[in-house]
Amino acid sequence: MRENVFQVVKSVLAAVIFSLACVLVFSLIIQLFSLSASVIKPVNQVLKTVCIAAGGLLFIRGEKGIVKGAIYGAAATLATYVIYSAIAGSFAVTWLFALEIVLGIVAGVISGIIGVNLKS
Repeated sequence: MRENVFQVVKSVLAAVIFSLACVLVFSLIIQLFSLSASVIKPVNQVLKTVCIAAGGLLFIRGEKGIVKGAIYGAAATLATYVIYSAIAGSFAVTWLFALEIVLGIVAGVISGIIGVNLKS
């Protein structure tokens, strides 16, 4: 049980760190190339989803990949949402947030399934 909790916590921390690093690089790209504001939201969503998948692939091992992945995906989505909201200075929960959580859970489940089937 304790190992499962550590796997989920490590995965969430990895996803948040990866996500922040990717968003930082993306913000530099926006500044350098003067990209349209309409590009920001979809790219941020893709980056967060890929980062969630990467965290699960790195740290989810053992058994119950679906359960650990679902919990991890939801927790990582909530953590990144809270951090991004704090950075932006506004916290608003909309129906799109529910879709974002579902997408995070799906990414977590897929990475959890793959992660438990990878050899160490």
